[in-house]
Amino acid sequence: MSGHEHAADGTSSSQGRLAVALGVTVLVFVLQLVGAGLTGSLALLFDGAHVFTDATGLAMALLAARLAARPATDKRTWGFSRAEVLAATAQAAVLLAVGLVVLVQGVQRLLTPAPIPATELAFFGVVGLAGNIAALAVLAGGRHRNLNMRAAFLEVLNDALGSVGVIAAAVVIGLTGWLQADAVAALLIGALILPRTLRLLLETLRVLLESTPAGLDLGSVRTHILQLPHVLGVHDLHATQIATGLPVLTAHVVVEDACFSDGHAPQMLDQLQKCVAGHFPVSIEHSTFQLEPASHTIHEHNIHA
Repeated sequence: MSGHEHAADGTSSSQGRLAVALGVTVLVFVLQLVGAGLTGSLALLFDGAHVFTDATGLAMALLAARLAARPATDKRTWGFSRAEVLAATAQAAVLLAVGLVVLVQGVQRLLTPAPIPATELAFFGVVGLAGNIAALAVLAGGRHRNLNMRAAFLEVLNDALGSVGVIAAAVVIGLTGWLQADAVAALLIGALILPRTLRLLLETLRVLLESTPAGLDLGSVRTHILQLPHVLGVHDLHATQIATGLPVLTAHVVVEDACFSDGHAPQMLDQLQKCVAGHFPVSIEHSTFQLEPASHTIHEHNIHA
């Protein structure tokens, strides 16, 4: 089976997982919205709001997975591979906004607590947690496949932690009558959202800004290329990432003039491609090298390191 067939299978699997998780998450949102209305719980309300953003994020993730499966064209030479990065960025941005709102409202509710029925709150918390666990089980097998799936998994995981907070608040209120437990749970939900969201947002922005892929030391790549026989210099060396698992590298490599007259240039190209594909933590299968004779240097303009 070819690599493209494996990729197609993986994309189909991702879509199926996302579709099931989306259905479960929408059901949890409806139940938590009803629960928040019946109990007046801030923790349950914002956990429901969090679930709503997650449902929206899962819908975007599903759309992105379908777009990413489309073949490349002359107008879009990478297809819609970057759709998964855009979807993950949007999800992270929405989660960040929700987390900040939760923190602000939680502080206000600490100062002015409202009566909360503990039994009903616990019931809806357990229902939410059960739904979250089901969605996590569906997404778990594909969470390392790409940024899109990772974002979806993190969103549902945050939901599950939020449901645990709701249940804990219900227990505390039921046993002690301390109504501020609801606000504390809401603040904990916000605190759980922000760190993971910021990490994901920074990772997706690195891709969108075409930064060097994480784990790839471009200085080491340059040094290794310069150590190859007949290589005299390297310039315009760039490494970026189109999408998860799709790093690309381009470079101008200056070689001895004789390589172009003795037929050694094709061997040099093979050596360079093997060099970047197998010697570094990030394997680069898509590499483009421009071989230049030393005498060509005077014709190069605006050379970048």
